[in-house]
Amino acid sequence: MRPEVPGLIGDLVQWAEGGGHKVWMAPDDAVALGLSHLASDAAPSSANVAVCLGGDGTVLRAVQMIDGANVPILGVNVGTLGYLTEVGPQDIVKSLVRWMTGKEGKEFSIDSRMLLRVVVRARGGSEQRSWRALNEAVLEKQMSGHTIWLDLYINDQEFARYSADGLIVSTPTGSTAYSLSARGPVVSPRHRAMLITPVSPHMLFDRSLVLDPQESVHIRVVGSRPVDMAVDGRNVASLECDDVVEFAPDGSSAHFLRFGAPRFHQIVRAKFGLGD
Repeated sequence: MRPEVPGLIGDLVQWAEGGGHKVWMAPDDAVALGLSHLASDAAPSSANVAVCLGGDGTVLRAVQMIDGANVPILGVNVGTLGYLTEVGPQDIVKSLVRWMTGKEGKEFSIDSRMLLRVVVRARGGSEQRSWRALNEAVLEKQMSGHTIWLDLYINDQEFARYSADGLIVSTPTGSTAYSLSARGPVVSPRHRAMLITPVSPHMLFDRSLVLDPQESVHIRVVGSRPVDMAVDGRNVASLECDDVVEFAPDGSSAHFLRFGAPRFHQIVRAKFGLGD
């Protein structure tokens, strides 16, 4: 935790309550920060706005907590430059006032990002679990020193059997996350697409695929080696032979408050020192 976060929250609460607004936090977060008086079991999806103080990981967690509801997120950059955060700590109140009193398209805009729907069907299709991802879902080996085998199907047609350390299925937003470190392409988050990038493939074909979101995608685990699945950095499932994971655009989106021109390309430029 950044040491300045409790103070920033205190200032935000003082301003909000002074204007007749209510601020609450998830109970675990409130206790961890020594702010138990702000703990509430209210659903994050019932909020008018979600304020995230931290970095991109904090924003990803907020997206999971909001669970597809139409709640705008204000990402406050506390730390290093992030792709998903929007304002500095000194601008929290000013930004919220612009959102509350301004007109969309003039004082602020809503940046809607595609979410990925990830569904696991156990062998035989009997069991079903699902998640939403803003960045990616990753199917990756559990055992060091061993590859795994994954069959990729596109539009119900077998495309390839991958022998690799894993496969990443990401959104355009996630193209600058794990997929990028695996040599995947940088894709503007304004697109709607599904990216499939192998991790350390042991095969001739080692390229990423960029698919139309209307194309159906599913991956089947092959062989006896277990596979871990993570969604936006959280381990959510252990998969076995003949388990199938289906991917499609979710019916909901993630919504971010923006107060200026799109900064995606400038953030990429700064991250990689392209102006040096």
